Amino acid sequence: MATSLKNLSEYNSDKLPDISGKRFGIVVAEWNKDITDALCKGAYETLLKHGARPENIHRNTVPGSFELTLGSQYLAMSNEIDAVIALGVVIKGDTKHDDYICHAVAKGLTDVALKFNKPVIFGLVTTNDEQQAKDRAGGKHGNKGVEAAVTAIQMLALHN
Repeated sequence: MATSLKNLSEYNSDKLPDISGKRFGIVVAEWNKDITDALCKGAYETLLKHGARPENIHRNTVPGSFELTLGSQYLAMSNEIDAVIALGVVIKGDTKHDDYICHAVAKGLTDVALKFNKPVIFGLVTTNDEQQAKDRAGGKHGNKGVEAAVTAIQMLALHN
């Protein structure tokens, strides 16, 4: 479903598991910092809302979205982390850089999840312009960070 048809911050919390003992890694790209900070805030607050303890949420920052893959791997390889949430923004420009970055990040995060057998969540906002990104980072379409955190919680329920 297209994001324009769904609010990223709306979800059913009825069947979410207890995460009070779970440890989360959040990897945030610095590029488009205002937007990625909003995504991170959404993810962090959602984890707390559902019982995660602040000391069990670890944030790492990477330069840009392309580096989310390795940043996620550094967290995923730790036995101290149960799930990783990767947050970034790629805004389409005049070149095809967005296609290459988005494909590489999607493939890379999938590979990390499979390699370490734990949830590694794709929280990459991919848009045509900055306003669309803002709309998905707490704006009129909700917050992709919230959606990513809920996805991490849901995926942890599958592993139990």
